[in-house]
Amino acid sequence: MDDLTEDEVSIFYQKALDSGMSEMQIEKAAKAQGYTAADIAKMRDKLSKFSISSKTGNKAEVPENTEVSRVTIGNLSKPKKIEPSSTDPSKSRKPLDEQIFTLEERVFLSQPLNVYNDSLVKAYKELQLRRSIALEKVIFGADLFDTETLNFEPDLKIATPSNYLLGPDDEINIDIFGDVLDNFKVKVSTEGTVKILNLSPIYVNGLSIDAASNRIIGRLRQLYQGLNKPGSGSSAQVTLGNVRSIKVTLTGEVKFPGSYTVSSLATIFNALYLAGGPSANGSYRNIRLIRGNKTIRTLDLYDFLLKADQKDNIHLQDQDIIRISDYETRVELIGEVKRPMIFETLKGETLKDVLRFAGGFTSKAYTYSIPVTRNTSRELKLMNITQDEVSNFLPQNGDKYVIGAIIERFENRVEIEGAVFRPGMYALEQGVSTIKELIKRAEGAREDAFLNRATITRRQENYEPQIISVDLGKILRGEVADISLQREDVVKVFSITNLKEKRIVSIFGEVNLEGEFEYKEGMKVGDLILLAKGFKEGASYSKIELARRIVTHGQGTVSDEKVDIITFDINGDLEISNKGSQFVLSPFDILSIRKSPDYEIQRYISIQGMVNYPGVYALKNNQKKISDFIELSGGLKAGAFLEGAQLYRNSEIVGINIEEIVENPGSKDNMYLMAMDSIYVPRIDQTVKMSGALQNPISVTYKTDYKLSDYIAEAGGFAPNAIKSHVYVKNPNGISSKTKRFLFFKNYPKVLPGSEIIVDGIPIGAKKGLTTGEVMGISTSLASFSLTLIYLINLIIK
Repeated sequence: MDDLTEDEVSIFYQKALDSGMSEMQIEKAAKAQGYTAADIAKMRDKLSKFSISSKTGNKAEVPENTEVSRVTIGNLSKPKKIEPSSTDPSKSRKPLDEQIFTLEERVFLSQPLNVYNDSLVKAYKELQLRRSIALEKVIFGADLFDTETLNFEPDLKIATPSNYLLGPDDEINIDIFGDVLDNFKVKVSTEGTVKILNLSPIYVNGLSIDAASNRIIGRLRQLYQGLNKPGSGSSAQVTLGNVRSIKVTLTGEVKFPGSYTVSSLATIFNALYLAGGPSANGSYRNIRLIRGNKTIRTLDLYDFLLKADQKDNIHLQDQDIIRISDYETRVELIGEVKRPMIFETLKGETLKDVLRFAGGFTSKAYTYSIPVTRNTSRELKLMNITQDEVSNFLPQNGDKYVIGAIIERFENRVEIEGAVFRPGMYALEQGVSTIKELIKRAEGAREDAFLNRATITRRQENYEPQIISVDLGKILRGEVADISLQREDVVKVFSITNLKEKRIVSIFGEVNLEGEFEYKEGMKVGDLILLAKGFKEGASYSKIELARRIVTHGQGTVSDEKVDIITFDINGDLEISNKGSQFVLSPFDILSIRKSPDYEIQRYISIQGMVNYPGVYALKNNQKKISDFIELSGGLKAGAFLEGAQLYRNSEIVGINIEEIVENPGSKDNMYLMAMDSIYVPRIDQTVKMSGALQNPISVTYKTDYKLSDYIAEAGGFAPNAIKSHVYVKNPNGISSKTKRFLFFKNYPKVLPGSEIIVDGIPIGAKKGLTTGEVMGISTSLASFSLTLIYLINLIIK
C-alpha cells in the first residue's frame, strides 16, 4: 500500500465502484487479496483527499424526455435498511421498490436504459444493484454476510487443531531445552519437506502436527542423543508457527464468485463471508464443499441460523471448491409471525417447518385458517389451510402465506359496571347467564346502588347498540322474572350519589381555611368551622351570617326572595352545648364569619434621617400626626434640613412643609399618618441641579444671594429651543414652584439648597413661533373680517 500513489488508489477505488461494489465489499475483497487492516486504513486516508462521486453525491442530468428533470446520485450502491413489514393484515405491505427508493429514483428507473446518456448509465446500474441487495435482505439469512460485526475470521492465537494437516509455506517452531538449548524455525517447502542443519530433508506434507512432531524429533536424535527419552536430560517440542495461505474457489450462485486466498485455518463460513454469501438466487440450504472432484460436505446454513450448529463448518484445504446451488423452493410468510421473511424449503419439509423457521406465531396470530396464494401454470390460486393440515401441507415455490390477527372481540364476555363491589368483565357461561347471577358474581350491589332502574347495552343483529331498561330491585327481590344475558352485554348499575349534584357547604371570612367542603348529613356550624381550621384571631362571635338557598322545585308561589339569611351568635370554644355551633347545615349553605369591629392588627410608620431616634414606630390610633412622630423620635438633629424633608406613602412622595409643621403643629400640612407611611429628614444639600433646555445643564453650589436668573446664567443661559416662560423649581420636599407673571413683572420662584431648576424646551424638529407666510395669512384674514364687520355696522345704522 505504501508503494501505491494516491492517483493509483483513486483509480482502483473508482473501478471497484463502477463494477457495482459497495465500500464494505471493496474492503472484503482487499482482505481476500492479502491487504491488512492497516493497509485498508491507509487506503481510506488517501481516498479522503479525493472527491469520489460515491461519497460526495454529485448530481447528474436526466434527459428532457424523462418525467423527472434531476436525480441525486450518491451512495447508490449502498442499500437502504428495509423496515420490517407490518404485521397488521388489514394494512397491505408497501411494494419493495417503495421501501427501497425515493419517488425520484423510481421515476428514474421507470425509463428504458437506452434513453440515458453514458453519464447516467452508471447511476441506473447502481440503482438496480441496490434493488438486488435489498431483495436479499428480506431473505432469511441474507444479513448474516452483510454485517461488519460478524466476519467469521479464524483465531490464529488458539492451539493448533489436532486434525490440522501441514502443507507448503507452513512455519514450524522447534524448541530444544534441558541440557541442550536450541531453537529452529523452518518453513515447509513446496516439495513438502523441512530442512534442519545438516540433516536430510524431512517430509511432513499432509501430516498432522503430532505425526510431523514424532518424525522431526526422531530425525533430530541423530544430532541430540536420547532426545525426549527418560534420563537423557534434553527434550524437544514442535509447534506450528505462522500458518500458510491456501486458495479456494467459490462458484455458482455466490455474490462475488472467484478464487480467494485465505488462511489454512479458515472454514467454509470464512470463505462465504469474503465472497458476500449467496446471491439473490443462491441457496442457503445446499452449499457443497468439493475436494478432489468429490462432494465431501453439504452445508445447510439454517442449521447455524436456527440452532447455532456448525458441524458442517469444516476447515478448508488448498484448491477446495465451494459451490452454491440455485434455490429450488422459496416461500414468503408475512403477518403475525415473529420473523416475516422469505424462507427456503427442502424436499419433504412442511408448512410446520416453515413456521418454525419464522420463529412461530405471535401472541395475536389467527391460526384457525391460514390463506396461501399459490402460482399455477396460468394464474394465481387461493387456498386455505386449517390447523390440522399444517403438519402435512407441503409448500411449493412462490407460495405466499398471510398470517392474520385475531379479531378484537370476545365470544363469551359480559361486563358490569357502576355501583357493584366487583365491576369488570366476566365470562358468559353456566352460572353467569342472567343479570341476577352476574350481580352475585360481582359480589352484590353496593349500598348506594340505585335499584329502581338499571340498563343493559346490547348489540343488535346489525351491531347497532340498544338500551334495555330493567327494574333491578324487583329482579333481585324475585318479584319479576330474571333476564338472560347475551355476549358483549354491558350492565350498568347507577349510584344514588352520582345521580345528585355534588353537595357542598362554603365558609368565608375570619377562618384559617376559607373555601368549599363536602356536605355530609348532620353537619353543623361547629363542624364546618373545625374543617376550616378554626377562627382567626380577629373573628367576631356575634352576627354570624348563614345564607341558605330557597328551593321549591317550581311548586308553590313564586317569590322574589331567593336566599334565606340567618344571623346568630356563637361560642368561640365551639362547645356542643352552644346553640350557634349546633345549628344544622343544609347542602350549599354559605357561612360568613365577620371581623370584630374593635380588632385591628398593629400598624407602623417609619421615620429616618436627621432625627435623634430614627426607626419604626407603632401607629397607636388614627389620630396621630406628623408632629407627634417627630416628637416621639426625640426631635430633630442639628443640621436637619426641614425644607427638604419628604413623606412617602405607597412608594410615592407627598409634598409637605415640615418646617411649618414643626413651628406650627396646627398647620394644615400636619397630616394624619397611615400605616406604612415613611418620613425622611435629610441633611442640608449645598447644591442646585439644573436640567432641561440649557446650554450646559450642570449642578452648582448653592449661594444665598443668587436668584433663579443667576443660576441659569451659570448654566450658560437658555438653549435655542428653550421655552423661557416654562421655567420651574422642584424643591427638595417634592413641591414644585413656577414663574409667576403680574402685568409686565415676573416673580421667579425661590431657589433652596438641594433644589432642581428645570427649563422646558421645544422638541427637536418642531416649529417655534409662526413663519412670515403664516403671519401674512393671518393678517389678511383679520383685514377681511374687519371690512365685513364695518359693512354690517353701516347697514344696521342706515
